[in-house]
Amino acid sequence: MRTGRPIAALSLTVEERETLERWARRPKSTQALAQRSRIILECAAVKPNTVVARKFGLTHQTVGKWRQRFLERRLEGLLDEPRPGAPRQVGDAQVERVVRLTLESTPAEATHWSTRAMAKRSGLSQTMVSRIWRAFALQPHRVEGFKLSKDSLFIEKVRDIVGLYLNPPDKALVLCVDEKAQIQALDRSQPLLPMRPGQAARRTPDYLRHGTINLFAALDTKAGTVLIALPFS
Repeated sequence: MRTGRPIAALSLTVEERETLERWARRPKSTQALAQRSRIILECAAVKPNTVVARKFGLTHQTVGKWRQRFLERRLEGLLDEPRPGAPRQVGDAQVERVVRLTLESTPAEATHWSTRAMAKRSGLSQTMVSRIWRAFALQPHRVEGFKLSKDSLFIEKVRDIVGLYLNPPDKALVLCVDEKAQIQALDRSQPLLPMRPGQAARRTPDYLRHGTINLFAALDTKAGTVLIALPFS
């Protein structure tokens, strides 16, 4: 004589069986969804919950839970329900705007965006801007340099200069010539490579001059006097 509550019969349509079989064998399906699909397929073969539970190493309460969920809501009952908690405050459009502004624009009075400046521009909190930047691996404060030389003797010249520091000759003297042009109209010799997710902005260290005025001078280091001062444009 049978005891306990009767188990409702579980039948599948052709479409439901095909969907469950696809979920159960797809390698990209989550393991939880794949297991639930296999449970329902076994239950549809008119097997008791205890038999199905023993086959998959589960409890009969777990099998009964997903059987009942499927009977009440069909395939949608096997999907994960929304987690409890406060509703999402920042939408995808706001996230996209922050990423687009970071990659495609610069602030009016600065060279790059800061979290405070972006928060003021986007209307979000500084913490939220920081979270978005971390999620997309954006680092506006970082700039990397690269150099492409067209000099056919570039390697030989590098070896000569570096060799003076690594193995200088006896009584060697190294003179360094630099310029202080103050305000200049400059243009990089190579195009600027913009920032992208996971990659900092990149630019060359050298530049082209456009209408600059430089001052060259020779300094007597012993006397401390300027020997030649020649401004030109």
